[in-house]
Amino acid sequence: MPTTRTRPVRDRFEDSEALRALLNRLHNAGRGAWRTDPDAAALMRHAAQKYAALAKKHSLDPWEAASAAFEAMRGAATRRADDPWAVVTRAVKVTCIGEERGNGLLCSVHQARRPRYSVFHDAERFSDRENPLTDYHPAFHIAPFTDTDVDKADADGPGQMVDVGSAVEDTIALLGLLRWRPETARAAVEYVTARLALAPSRASAFEVLRRDRQARALLDLPAASWRGLLRVVLGAPDPQLAHTNAGRGVLLRLLIGEPLRALLADDDLVLAASVAAPGLDPGPEGR
Repeated sequence: MPTTRTRPVRDRFEDSEALRALLNRLHNAGRGAWRTDPDAAALMRHAAQKYAALAKKHSLDPWEAASAAFEAMRGAATRRADDPWAVVTRAVKVTCIGEERGNGLLCSVHQARRPRYSVFHDAERFSDRENPLTDYHPAFHIAPFTDTDVDKADADGPGQMVDVGSAVEDTIALLGLLRWRPETARAAVEYVTARLALAPSRASAFEVLRRDRQARALLDLPAASWRGLLRVVLGAPDPQLAHTNAGRGVLLRLLIGEPLRALLADDDLVLAASVAAPGLDPGPEGR
């Protein structure tokens, strides 16, 4: 007995003219035809299978691609096109790309399709990378505070800028008031400022001077006094303290207009300079 084969659903819908005929019939049937017609349901299942790979490529569900195909099939341009499936495929591709960009940019598909939004990269979470974003992204970096930034770092500071010579003399006077011998204070401050003038920043000058054993020998200063002097005059090198009084140091604070009496009212500064004065017992670490 000969067997007959019915035409598979896939082959029935793959033909463009068959698709056109079905779309015209659904259109002429009026409202509700897409919901009740069994061929419409079969067509949507076929569309989900047909565009499943395209949807997966753009990290979407196959039925999201089928939904885009449904919207394209309802248009008059699809029914009148030379190749209806080509129109549907192009519409599904554009929609999938827009959906993917919208999900990446955390915006609507309508915005993601616009060039002024689509040029941006996808949004990133801090936990998406092995290294924290703050370690390498320039938006989270703060340029080191150098002496060339003095004129703009504290525009709202307490006073006007003063010349370097006056700042040096006031620094020497401050140390003299805080148990430093005048001749030692002058020699040390002048040496520090001379090396500072040759360095690209206060932080680099601090590191060079901290390891300068010859300077310590010439000034006859113990290690604790030398380190304490550098912290008082140049400020702490810690970047987190760069914009604090401890990080600026006496010399910079004088340069940005702080008066000497204001520095003498800073208890932390007075204590640090007094403890660093040579002649006091530096303890075992400073010997």
